[in-house]
Amino acid sequence: MGDLMLEDVFFDGWEGLARTLVIGVMAYVVMITFLRISGKRTLSKMNAFDLIVTVALGSTLATVLLSKDVALAEGALAFAVLIGLQFIVTWSSVRARWVRKLVTGEPRMLYYRGELLNDALRTARVTVDEVEAAVRSSGMAALDDAESVVLETDGSFSVIKRQQGEAASVPVGVQAPASE
Repeated sequence: MGDLMLEDVFFDGWEGLARTLVIGVMAYVVMITFLRISGKRTLSKMNAFDLIVTVALGSTLATVLLSKDVALAEGALAFAVLIGLQFIVTWSSVRARWVRKLVTGEPRMLYYRGELLNDALRTARVTVDEVEAAVRSSGMAALDDAESVVLETDGSFSVIKRQQGEAASVPVGVQAPASE
């Protein structure tokens, strides 16, 4: 009896393998079809909301593949619900600023005109080392070479180079810090 159970752990029969293969291919085709129908936004650079939807899609795919209790039609409906909800939220966020703020947040200025904005760094949970690394990644040698550093809604950093001899400007869509 002990040998039989150990054997079942490694190989439970050809029927299970065939089901996983057939359902896997079909579920993958359904998911890719739905993603293509939903548009490029579903496959674009991700913010936190997009990441959650992507993880949920992956989890759904794994469940459909490995659980004999979930039929392909149920998995396809789950894909459609997740992608449909993402479409509704992104469609709404393009049309309503409050939805966009709720879903993606706003860019946050972390460095501006030679000054690290410590409150913004703390709120965003970003270290000075990360800001300096973003500046170096932008091809600048030092923080002083940057006009500003912005933490974007997708978690990436935008670094605006300091222009020699020109008046400084605030990046589009980012509120300048209040003067003290």
